Amino acid sequence: MKKVKSLVLAGLLALAPTLVSNGPALAQENAATAAPAAENAAAPAESAANATAPAAQAAPAATVAAPPRMKPTEGIGMPKPGEITLQEQFTSTGHTARWLHDVMLLPLIFAISIFVLILMIYAMWKFRRSANPVPSKTSHNTLIEVIWTVVPVVILLVVAVPSIGLLADQYKPAPKDAVVVKVTGYQWYWGYEYPDNGIPEFVSNMLPEDKAKANGEPYLLAPDNRLVLPAGRPIKLIITGADVIHAFAVPSLWVKMDAVPGRLNEKSFTIDKPGVYYGQCSELCGARHGFMPIAIEALPPEQFDQWVLSQGGKPATAAAAEKTADAAPAADAKI
Repeated sequence: MKKVKSLVLAGLLALAPTLVSNGPALAQENAATAAPAAENAAAPAESAANATAPAAQAAPAATVAAPPRMKPTEGIGMPKPGEITLQEQFTSTGHTARWLHDVMLLPLIFAISIFVLILMIYAMWKFRRSANPVPSKTSHNTLIEVIWTVVPVVILLVVAVPSIGLLADQYKPAPKDAVVVKVTGYQWYWGYEYPDNGIPEFVSNMLPEDKAKANGEPYLLAPDNRLVLPAGRPIKLIITGADVIHAFAVPSLWVKMDAVPGRLNEKSFTIDKPGVYYGQCSELCGARHGFMPIAIEALPPEQFDQWVLSQGGKPATAAAAEKTADAAPAADAKI
């Protein structure tokens, strides 16, 4: 028994240093295990904070509201019942054309028609059979022939000089700072795109009669989406067709240009003042040709820039700056 006790005591004495040395290690291990738990407990709060920051950064800026839809003025930018003259014009070429038509051509046509009518009535009465039993055999009169040659030439020259000037003005190229809009004719609606402002194409369809009347707009001339343009700034329309030939026409702005598939036609003008100006497709294009209205809403420049921003586009100043920046590398490359 004494030997067994001695062996047990000897074994315990041998294991004592190992137990003493392992105690601190176990304590450190337990502490190390507890530390990650504490870190993990704090992690959700940090994650929540980190999640809040990107969410705040990702929150979009407030959208710019579009200007309210402009109300049309009765008799302005639209036809009037019984009107025999041109509509009131709101572009420089339109003013010239209206003056040429209303002040020069209409009175001239009226005067010539009355003169010819009176001359015919006089000849019928003067040379009637009862008063001239023996008819005159006169076949030549130099003075009369000179008069009826010179007078028409003078009339044609008077009409031609301002007409040729008007034709030249209508095809002047737009300046570099013009607002560019691509107009595409479809069967049977219009598409408008603002490439320089970064606004993609949107379509314009005719409003039903009840909605047009509710908006106070003329039926058959009122579309759901208008072509919005600035007043007082030069405008360049690039006009084409997607299927058949259409024609983009707004009489009060003196604008009419064919929309031909596969061809880009240009029309430049400047609108004098804000307003709503109506037009229609003016080229027979199919069954619903009469249901392709056009409405141009001319806004003051500041409101136009606001409208561009509301559509997600860039205003004129930003677009011009980008054009200049894009042109600079090309100029450097040429040098």
